[in-house]
Amino acid sequence: MTAETTVTETPADRGTGAVGVYVRDYLGRLRGGDIGSLPAVGGLLVLCILFAVLRPSFFSALNFANLFTQGAAVAVIAMGLVFVLLLGEIDLSAGFASGVCAAVMAVLMAEHGAPWPIGLLAAILTGTVIGTVLGYLVAKVGIPSFVVTLAAFLAFQGAVLVIIGEGGNVGVHEPVLVAIANGNLPVPLGWAVYVLGVLAFAGVLLADRRVRRRGGLPVEPVGVLGARIATVAVVTGAAVYVLNLERAVNPAFRSLKGVPIVVPVILVLLILGTVLLNRTSYGRHLYATGGNAEAARRAGIPIDRIRISAFMLCSTLAAIGGIIAASRANSVDPNAGGSNTLLYAVGAAVIGGTSLFGGKGRLRDAILGGAVVAVIDNGMGLLGYSAGVKFIVTGSVLLVAAGVDALSRRRAAATGRG
Repeated sequence: MTAETTVTETPADRGTGAVGVYVRDYLGRLRGGDIGSLPAVGGLLVLCILFAVLRPSFFSALNFANLFTQGAAVAVIAMGLVFVLLLGEIDLSAGFASGVCAAVMAVLMAEHGAPWPIGLLAAILTGTVIGTVLGYLVAKVGIPSFVVTLAAFLAFQGAVLVIIGEGGNVGVHEPVLVAIANGNLPVPLGWAVYVLGVLAFAGVLLADRRVRRRGGLPVEPVGVLGARIATVAVVTGAAVYVLNLERAVNPAFRSLKGVPIVVPVILVLLILGTVLLNRTSYGRHLYATGGNAEAARRAGIPIDRIRISAFMLCSTLAAIGGIIAASRANSVDPNAGGSNTLLYAVGAAVIGGTSLFGGKGRLRDAILGGAVVAVIDNGMGLLGYSAGVKFIVTGSVLLVAAGVDALSRRRAAATGRG
């Protein structure tokens, strides 16, 4: 025998019954409380089927595109909130922070003649500064995040009024910015983005599998891996096909087709954030701090800097969400970032599967939860329900999601998986 150790593939990797072994292991994780985003995916499918049956126009090309633009700003703000929720903290100011950043951008361009890149950069930097200050107060001063961000919620609401003026409205007319939420990719470019996206997804999965095999870790069976890639390819391909259909009422006057520009914008943010959380030491430190702050401190993790950076990322993404909202509305008003923006963003993150207790969640949870919130709002609007009924239903879904999270954690602790 030689001293060299060879890592061989297990039955869960290849061979007869490999998929069966994987499925049994997956079901075991579900019984142990590790349910991930499954409730959100199931709820989204049920809601889509229900609204499609009750109102067939729900799946029209025009309404399908509206779903993306309607929920884009909330989904981006929710992505930022995931970073804070992973620490077991909360940011109640994210909604109005997005409004402040959008107001800064709009006023700089409309009243001071700043070019759009300067306005855009100023909005994002404003969000970064806001998050840094909030994080410092939480991590260094020791004020609970609920109190700090509640105070900021009130202050930022006033700041928007001061910047915009009570009853005022600042228009956003720069074509590049307006196109973010209102423009569409050319049809060939939409398909090119689709192909590149599927190839990138497959490449990441295969690279992860290769790394895990080299490290002697369990890997997914080839059949399961292929099924995941095929599912993503079919679902996203169908979505791109529908979005590339003509959806204008009068195509002769103005054609309206193609993937909304905001979709690849969100995908880029999702990819960058996912890489940051899953493939860097920063991401591992963030999860460790959220799971057990004292253990993370003893392991040498700079938890204060981690906390500050999480709030910084949250407000920076809130700024981008504010820019998208301003683009969709073509203006910024004194209520920017207010109304139900924060409630929907927090709801999206939690409904998607991010835990309120910290240590568990992914950026894609915000996208899934944002889709659920957008589908509820859009579908019930098509059915003619009032805003009050929409709030009741969305709040009920959020309560159920929080309850599922609590029960799954209790189950995980009881089975030793927590």
